[in-house]
Amino acid sequence: MHASFTPPRQVRIGDAALFVGSTPRAIRHYHEIGLLPEPERGGDGRRYGYEDMIRLLWIRKMADAGIALDDIRDAFTTGTASDGATSTGTVSTGTASVGTTDARTDGGDGVAGILGRLEEALAEQEAELRRQRAAVRRMRTEGSRMGLLSDLVTERLKSLPEGSLRQADLDSLLVTERIFGPLGAAVQATRFIALATHPALRKESDRIEAAEEALDDRVAVDDPRVAQVAVERHAFENALHAVIEESGLDKDDDALFDAWDTLHPPATTEDGEAEAGLSSARGRKADSMNVFEATGKMPYDFSPARLRCMELAEELSAQAPPTVQAPPAAQDPPTVQAPPTVQPAT
Repeated sequence: MHASFTPPRQVRIGDAALFVGSTPRAIRHYHEIGLLPEPERGGDGRRYGYEDMIRLLWIRKMADAGIALDDIRDAFTTGTASDGATSTGTVSTGTASVGTTDARTDGGDGVAGILGRLEEALAEQEAELRRQRAAVRRMRTEGSRMGLLSDLVTERLKSLPEGSLRQADLDSLLVTERIFGPLGAAVQATRFIALATHPALRKESDRIEAAEEALDDRVAVDDPRVAQVAVERHAFENALHAVIEESGLDKDDDALFDAWDTLHPPATTEDGEAEAGLSSARGRKADSMNVFEATGKMPYDFSPARLRCMELAEELSAQAPPTVQAPPAAQDPPTVQAPPTVQPAT
């Protein structure tokens, strides 16, 4: 995270809806049916934190896959969706949206025009059904919410040993995919591949995250522990990067970028120049928020001391990196410059 950027600790319902691609009305409905716990109201209405946003993102993913809201609620309650996980009623017939304009009043468009629009609408619905079916199939194959992530991310992770990924890992990938698109999440997956395949590395990651979580609101920003944890985080990231290079995972990242750019050539401006930036060419939908706007709507309940620790770690990273020999299992791949990969204290 850039040193000058401070993520909100909580967001209002409008910002929450915008980030997850939903509406305030839909979120209120989730509260009404018990799908999403209703947060306490403040002076300016409901406020949503990190865990609320993670749940909303998973709800959106499941709903987009055609799973009924009742089944989504059951999945959160029991850990598995009920037998009727796929809802055949999620896609409308399309005839209402096409309209039944009489040929005598349609401005000369005629029956041919109406049938053309109907065929287009049915084709869109057919494509949507295929997408939903593919998502449900991935979920059944993977046996977890990992199947709700994009094919690019799921393909990257499917060779990992069963149980080696944590729910928090999937949550982080979900947020990154929402902000940076499938390619950004697939690159971030490198971090979790290294953690999942190096137990001592995972243990060291847990230790440092626990130290960061301990920098709560009771700790002053100039407390010596802040600088100490920043040094430990910096050393950890350097060692993790060394593990990634030694294991060849960095070459996998390069291959991902090359393959993506081949399949998705960057858009060009009117003068023929390629557009710069991640937002247009690397997996984000054209109608989605820009990276800065999206990141500013994802809350992380970080204390001032923890934010200062992150700033100090970034300052250390900006300096000439020392030559670090990776210890036999103590690090994490370089953090994707997106939402923080560490989890907020609960």
